Amino acid sequence: MGISTLHNEHVLLRALEPEDLEFLYSLENDETVWEVSNTQAPYSKFVLKQYLKNAHKDIYEVKQLRLVIVSKQTQGVVGFIDLFDFDPKNERVGVGVVIYSTDNRNKGYAKNALQLLLTYCHKSLHVHQVYANIGANNTASIALFEQLGFEKSGHKIDWQRSTIGYTDEYFYQKLYEV
Repeated sequence: MGISTLHNEHVLLRALEPEDLEFLYSLENDETVWEVSNTQAPYSKFVLKQYLKNAHKDIYEVKQLRLVIVSKQTQGVVGFIDLFDFDPKNERVGVGVVIYSTDNRNKGYAKNALQLLLTYCHKSLHVHQVYANIGANNTASIALFEQLGFEKSGHKIDWQRSTIGYTDEYFYQKLYEV
């Protein structure tokens, strides 16, 4: 069964469903997460419904994949994990993860989701590397990615404009043997 790499005893990673609209709407329109998602304006429900209608498209076609992170304990949606800029020729893909509610952070959801997605990337997509762009002040994400074998390979100075001024961003990579 192909989905076996997308769940463990703690989380399930699943495709977007129409019933995810309200959660997606809340997350995408929450200005507190706009800085990490490079969002600059709110999304309408109409636009998000259109996005959900097209979310089934293959990663090889659209070069991205968003999966829903579901807690197996509560059966509730806790966040999203995204693959973006998928490049099959060079065998690489970017990854981003968000756990929406602060009540669900630091409970292992992001770590479990990222571990599952890394296995999927390596075994199913056959990538040579996965990368992440992480704000220099996002110590929780830096710790998470380093714990899972990512190494900092770049430092972008004054890369993101934020409410506190310009902030640096780090480039992290996880390489697989060929």
